[in-house]
Amino acid sequence: VQLQASGGGLVQAGGSLRLSCQASGRTFSNYNMGWFRQAPGKEREFVSGISGSGGNTYYADSAKGRFTISRDNTKNTVYLQINSLKPEDTAVYYCAADRERVSRIASRVNYWGQGTLVTVSS
Repeated sequence: VQLQASGGGLVQAGGSLRLSCQASGRTFSNYNMGWFRQAPGKEREFVSGISGSGGNTYYADSAKGRFTISRDNTKNTVYLQINSLKPEDTAVYYCAADRERVSRIASRVNYWGQGTLVTVSS
């Protein structure tokens, strides 16, 4: 499966963004999806995951409350809504996919998008 992330940009603290990741190449609903992020000088960290049907979602503790993952299987797209953005949310955000539940450990993920940069100014 090929993944193309978009929606990043420069935003002021307190603002919102919706990231998108469009998939192609396979039956989208057969894949569990997820989002990770990587801040400068830091390791890639798990943000959120969602099941193939969209019925099950899970989040990193740091993402609970401000981040919402969703998917539209008719559009082959997974979304990440981020509200009340903080400067520490600045990172490259990557979408991820797997036939099984997307692991919280980046090295165990099989499919990656190219990343989209989110920069939050204070």
